[in-house]
Amino acid sequence: MNTHPTVLADWIIVLPVLLAIVGGAILLMARRSLKLQPWFGLLVLAAIVVCDVALLARVLADGPVSMTMGNWLAPFGISFTVDVMGAGFALVAAFVAFAVTLSLMTEAPEAAVRDGLYPLVLLLVAGVSGAFLTGDLFNLYVWFEVMLIASFGLIVIAGQPIQLDGAVKYGVLNLLATTLFLIGLGLLYGQLGTLNMADIIGRAARADPAPLAATAALFALAFGMKAAIFPVNAWLPASYHTPPAAISALMGGLLTKVGVYALLRLFVMLLPGARANLGPTLEGLAIATMILGPLSAIAETNLRRAIGFVLIGGIGVSLACLPSGHQQAVFGSQVYVVHSMLTLAALYLVAGAIERSTGATDTRNMGRQHPPGTPLSAMFLVMVLAIAGVPPFLGFWPKLLLLQDFTSTGDWPLVFALLANGLLTLIAGIRLWSRIFWQPIGEPAGRPQGLAPAVLLTGTILFLGVWPSLLLNAGLVASQQLVDASSYVAAVGLAP
Repeated sequence: MNTHPTVLADWIIVLPVLLAIVGGAILLMARRSLKLQPWFGLLVLAAIVVCDVALLARVLADGPVSMTMGNWLAPFGISFTVDVMGAGFALVAAFVAFAVTLSLMTEAPEAAVRDGLYPLVLLLVAGVSGAFLTGDLFNLYVWFEVMLIASFGLIVIAGQPIQLDGAVKYGVLNLLATTLFLIGLGLLYGQLGTLNMADIIGRAARADPAPLAATAALFALAFGMKAAIFPVNAWLPASYHTPPAAISALMGGLLTKVGVYALLRLFVMLLPGARANLGPTLEGLAIATMILGPLSAIAETNLRRAIGFVLIGGIGVSLACLPSGHQQAVFGSQVYVVHSMLTLAALYLVAGAIERSTGATDTRNMGRQHPPGTPLSAMFLVMVLAIAGVPPFLGFWPKLLLLQDFTSTGDWPLVFALLANGLLTLIAGIRLWSRIFWQPIGEPAGRPQGLAPAVLLTGTILFLGVWPSLLLNAGLVASQQLVDASSYVAAVGLAP
């Protein structure tokens, strides 16, 4: 047992999760105080953002940090181990949740607030933050369950029949994914005798590669369902358009990215040998996801369903580094995840403003109720160009990093798929934009309300696109730590 008390500064490792859980519990107890709910939730999320900024600054300066629960030494206790990738993703997730909560303050119905909207948002943030910050695979499973409970509640919060239909599709397939995850944990523990991530790194290198690859394939299926990769992605476009737009923004910006994070952590850092065995399969799935997502968006007329298909295409881009595991490709994928969290959340918020002002969800019925020169039109176009990877917007930089790696290694199928994804996404996005803002149908709509959160996210995307050095510098360190996990293992105290 560890006889040394945890120093006060190290509590910042778990503080983002602790704040979200305690804040959600307080809001649940004060659920009758409807006016208090949004302001207190916003205050808690602001505090989480501040903690995540401090945590990211610390790991950038000092390397990964770790804290093991219960006064036990690793690998016996549950460890929270934070590197730049985990801290960076947690920060972006909290910032997106903050922006979405600003949007909920203006559009959430009173009944939803009374039913626990803001406690569920904080519970979701707790699950997402815990998943990004944990250093134990079983603990990761626990946070997946927390996310599932919170997201299921958020989907059905307004109680409309279409939401219940989407919740059933979402819940059944995600419960199946968590079940597969739990089975994989049992198999992995049976082979390695540990679920601590730092401990897995050393033990996996000495284990029999054949059963380890089979277990990794099971994890890939479970995490792939969470991330919505082809062919286990049908639940996403069937469910993400059903709740209010702000909830769609929260889920579209955060939930699938946790699945992507788990796949990056598993195949790049924990089980690189299994990645080598499964490389051709992972490449085929990434290519199919990259191309079929935006292709489906081109054929879709429901605005938020189309955005869901665009989101799926971006998941393929995020996972394009897995076949090789090269640091440059991992660098590009990590930056792309940050871009996707910000851009998809903003796009869903803009879509919600369009739907509220036009009274329609089908783009064929929206036609030119907003002139092309309005701020709403400009923000929608910026999101489309960013997702497609058009310079100088944020999505250009990670795609450039990926293209440089694929061309240098001669992986032409991935080069073609990445370029095709950008072109097809651009076609799908411009098609939606032209239908909404150019097609001459209907009277001009009134000025949309509640655009400040979308403006905040759009401004962040523009800033990081024009001045990407801050993001790229952090992403470079994150990719180095993921590919070479020696500093991660040393932080837990398991270095040889």
